[in-house]
Amino acid sequence: MNLCLRRLLGGAQAITLGALLLAGPAQAQDAPGMRIGVRGEITSIAGDAVRVHVNSGENVTINLTPQTQVRAVTLANIEDIKPGSYIGSAAVPQADGSLKALEVHVFPPQMAGTGDGHRPFDLVKGSSMTNGSVGDLVVSNGRTLTVNYKGGQQKILVPDDVPIVNLVPGDRSLLKAGVKVVMFVSQSADGTLTAQSISAGKDGVTPPM
Repeated sequence: MNLCLRRLLGGAQAITLGALLLAGPAQAQDAPGMRIGVRGEITSIAGDAVRVHVNSGENVTINLTPQTQVRAVTLANIEDIKPGSYIGSAAVPQADGSLKALEVHVFPPQMAGTGDGHRPFDLVKGSSMTNGSVGDLVVSNGRTLTVNYKGGQQKILVPDDVPIVNLVPGDRSLLKAGVKVVMFVSQSADGTLTAQSISAGKDGVTPPM
């Protein structure tokens, strides 16, 4: 395994769990090989191959398939989140048992149920990912979301400076040099990386998850 892949695979257990965020449940179960979170900027695209400069400094080539899901990431705000909204949030634990959001992304209605649950995530050390339906939104004392998912519930504080984005269905026209992306990829036995899902920033947005 080359140095680039060794660095990408650092914290592989958390990254594998985090990959369930954006991949659909069936796709996440069926895709072979280890799943790796890749965050960076597209430097070029040729046919079904995308070249990405990863935030940690490496340059990698990732293949696309007809099954690769592409989603656009656009700016949103707290007013876009209402009771019943389906969201995801990377967060870190607080002393009182609640969570403090690092980012929040809002799914469109047709994507409700994507990655439902609460699990470890790889954004920062100790972070988690919670995907679920908003049961309550309190804005009088800070901004606190109650997020319900199958088998549990989390209360998530959303500070004023935390990025909030919409995550909407997209297509390959979003994939251009200079676009910031979060990709979840699988690695085959020969080291080839294949994208399972891509969240691409639209109009200069950097995906925060």
